[in-house]
Amino acid sequence: MPDESHTSLRPQTERIPAAAAGVTMTAPPLPVGPSKWRTRLLVAGLVLAALNLRPAITSLGALLEEVRDGLHMSGTLAGVLTSVPPLCFAAFGFAAPRLARRFGPGAVVLVGMAAVTAGVALRPFAGGTAGFLAASAFALMGIAVSNVLMPVLVKRHFPDRVGTMTGLYSMALALGAGTATAVTVPMTEALGGSWRTGLGVWAVLAAAAVLPWTVLARDRAPGGDAAPAGTAPVAPGGGGGVSGLRLGRSRTAWAMAWFFGLQATGAYITMGWMPQVFRDAGVPAGTAGLLLAVIMAMGVPLAFVIPRVATRMSSQGPIVVALGLCGLTAFAGLYFAPAGGAWLWAVLLGISNCSFPLALTMIGLRSRTGAGVARLSAFAQSTGYLISIPGPVLVGVLYQHSGGWGLPIALMAGFLVPQMVMGVIAGRDRTIEDETRMRD
Repeated sequence: MPDESHTSLRPQTERIPAAAAGVTMTAPPLPVGPSKWRTRLLVAGLVLAALNLRPAITSLGALLEEVRDGLHMSGTLAGVLTSVPPLCFAAFGFAAPRLARRFGPGAVVLVGMAAVTAGVALRPFAGGTAGFLAASAFALMGIAVSNVLMPVLVKRHFPDRVGTMTGLYSMALALGAGTATAVTVPMTEALGGSWRTGLGVWAVLAAAAVLPWTVLARDRAPGGDAAPAGTAPVAPGGGGGVSGLRLGRSRTAWAMAWFFGLQATGAYITMGWMPQVFRDAGVPAGTAGLLLAVIMAMGVPLAFVIPRVATRMSSQGPIVVALGLCGLTAFAGLYFAPAGGAWLWAVLLGISNCSFPLALTMIGLRSRTGAGVARLSAFAQSTGYLISIPGPVLVGVLYQHSGGWGLPIALMAGFLVPQMVMGVIAGRDRTIEDETRMRD
């Protein structure tokens, strides 16, 4: 991360379309003394929280076969287990804005990180499938509310650096997911070979994320309707009041939800099925795993770069289209020459999957207020994760009944077309407050 703290005595300008009604904002310099220390602690807290938003999921994927054998889990139950994350994200994500208004977003993230720690620590001790699922759901509940509140905290505390901070925690999220995928199996072997130890050790990382939030949660100011410092004020009666927002009437909110859901569909399909695509094409199992690691690793640098670029554009549609075209090229390659160009297709898929940090950035840009971002984040992510659930199942059904990857790959490519359309609509230079006001 660039050391922006050393430039805190100079005004910093970052163009934020829509969020400031088209006005270029000059952020006030960061305060010195205890507030400056608190800002650094907040950055550390965001990064540590983001690092823990995926290892509970990807570490389980790496050891799923061992978990199935150890718990005598049927194939059907294993399929249910893989669908638990998006279900929990959808169910618990809707509660995040209400909890943030009542207790403050920092306190909710603290409880969320504590839930992740407890769930990850407890599930290795589960004696059966029901206990394992319950502990996993507890951890996923903490991840769900933290998922929703990350854009809110960025909008609230860093309104002049939405792109930079979104990029930073998106990069940390991708790093956590990729690291858990890559090191869980060798780490399990180094610690004695028990899957219980291999899964439980990730509770240590989650516990580290609890520490900064025990301090940050003392700020009990709720995630209310007030606009963050540096943003343009909302005129009385101008539709900016969050309590009057009806996101179901906002075309941008629905487009944002569909864009988020379709990109999540692609991500879950990639994580769940892409190694099998490569293996069925004749790629060795070890190489197929490395190809998945390449796909996920592409998100680490690009998750930092893309949000910073997106906040400097009046519309994010061109980035949406560019990422979608990378995905379409990759799927065309997988259809015609899956093994011959495997490394190139992996790189292109990794670029295409960076629609996730772009979606998070767009959520922060489509509302003027922190509370508006909370509402939009909960709506887009929870609805989006519901939308994403059928995709991986449909791919599996087509694969099983067609006996090959032709139809499933065509379906994967087909998902990218509406994703690009919805992303272009969601990326227009407007806010949900303006849109709901126009419809009143």
